[in-house]
Amino acid sequence: MDESKLIITPKTKVLQLIEAYPQLEEVLIGYVPAFEKLKNPVLRKTVARVATLQQAAAIGSVKVEVLINVLRKAVGQDLLESADEMEFTTQKPQWYDSNKVASEIDIKVMLQAGEQPVNQVMADLNDLSSDKIYKVVAPFITAPLIDKASSLGIKHWVEKIDDEHFNIYFYKP
Repeated sequence: MDESKLIITPKTKVLQLIEAYPQLEEVLIGYVPAFEKLKNPVLRKTVARVATLQQAAAIGSVKVEVLINVLRKAVGQDLLESADEMEFTTQKPQWYDSNKVASEIDIKVMLQAGEQPVNQVMADLNDLSSDKIYKVVAPFITAPLIDKASSLGIKHWVEKIDDEHFNIYFYKP
């Protein structure tokens, strides 16, 4: 990819960014320490390929336009005025009831094997009955999954256990 052609936007994939501008990997990690995980070759091949900068900003709890502008400034691009924020439900919702959890998946194993969990999770969500919950155990906030599920009208709740353990609950109304 011709690096002078890649304009950094909220929709830019993390992998595209660090392939076009390798020097930005350290800027990204310096700005949001959670991105240190990109040094893991498996996560780099799986997560970085599908996650956008908008999703990455949400994972790191930073404003997307601030992140984009830090990256743009580092490569001499014009600054971004504003961008839509991606928000996650982090407060326990009224629909949550542990008795409604119909199934769960721990995607750490899939990620360590270099597999993309998106297709499996989406297939499971399609099979989920109404008024039931699907639990995803993950080592980070799975922004691409949440984004995709939300576009289908499926609600979510992100429960942070610690910096490397998250439970993401998907609810089909």
